[in-house]
Amino acid sequence: MTINEIQDEIIEEFALFDDWADKYEYIIDMGKKLKGLPEDQKTEDNIIKGCQSQVWLNAHKEGDNLIFEADSEAVIVKGLVSMLIRVLSGHSPKEIAESELYFIDQIGMSQHLAQTRSNGLVSMVKQMKNYAIAYQLK
Repeated sequence: MTINEIQDEIIEEFALFDDWADKYEYIIDMGKKLKGLPEDQKTEDNIIKGCQSQVWLNAHKEGDNLIFEADSEAVIVKGLVSMLIRVLSGHSPKEIAESELYFIDQIGMSQHLAQTRSNGLVSMVKQMKNYAIAYQLK
């Protein structure tokens, strides 16, 4: 699936919920399913700056595609980063760097997150795109 197809799929999933309590519960469930990172990868280098909670993000290349792995101590944040991984992981660095992530606004996430969480989400996206740009240069 393309990045946009995955975003559209997430938008459809969120459309099934009538209220934000259910949407938050869904995000938390996604976070619980995220594999996370081994302790040895929870390093200072992998911490995303600008997040209220600690979030660790790692990227590596498999073939031509970039694979993201992440973890957080906060379940809602873990759910947010799991959605970003679902959308971006497994695509080429060029596709990731050039992607327009519209699903965040489409599902109403921007309006329903506290400012600090919203800033953290922006920092996560920025770091994933920075990885993609760095891998394009290799």
